[in-house]
Amino acid sequence: MLKKVIGILVIIAIIAVGFFQKEAWLDAIKTGGMFSVLFSMLLIAADVFFPIVPFALVAALNGAVFGTANGIWITLTGSMLGTILLFFLARYSFRDWARKKVQAYPAIQSYEASFNKNAFTAVLLGRLIPVIPSLIMNVICGLSQVSWHVFFFASLIGKIPNIVVVTIAGANFNSNKLLSISIYGAYILIIMVVIYKKFPHLLKVPKK
Repeated sequence: MLKKVIGILVIIAIIAVGFFQKEAWLDAIKTGGMFSVLFSMLLIAADVFFPIVPFALVAALNGAVFGTANGIWITLTGSMLGTILLFFLARYSFRDWARKKVQAYPAIQSYEASFNKNAFTAVLLGRLIPVIPSLIMNVICGLSQVSWHVFFFASLIGKIPNIVVVTIAGANFNSNKLLSISIYGAYILIIMVVIYKKFPHLLKVPKK
């Protein structure tokens, strides 16, 4: 019971602070400096729980303020912070509740089975090919047999391509919108081609 209460308080605090202070956080990020790095990481971590600010916007802002290289590691650090926190909350604080929610979606349960069989590959592909929303994947992995370190490293590697692309595209948006859109569009096209060629079953709509 104590774990659930602590978990609820943590989530409420993250969402509340992020939602009510998002404008202040964005302004603080724009100023640059050490505190802006911290604010950026925390805002991205909060986004893992609830889309307070579009992820692409924060990633782009990081690229514009801190430069592409720094923007990438700042965004990646914040994203992993929120990801691993949600993983542990699903595993230790909301396991029963989350299990009931997952059971309502048979298709998602099949992904959970694949996580248990080949955890690293399943999590890595889930990050590289975002068919399942990130929040759902974090919860499923928290409920599964996946060890936290396998989940962490597979997620870390799998998140890098998307964060690199979004940061570069966002950093160039003001100066060259066409280039920015082309970069992100090419990335989405590659993902869709890979899904179509290697994982065509993911495109099938299950019959009711």
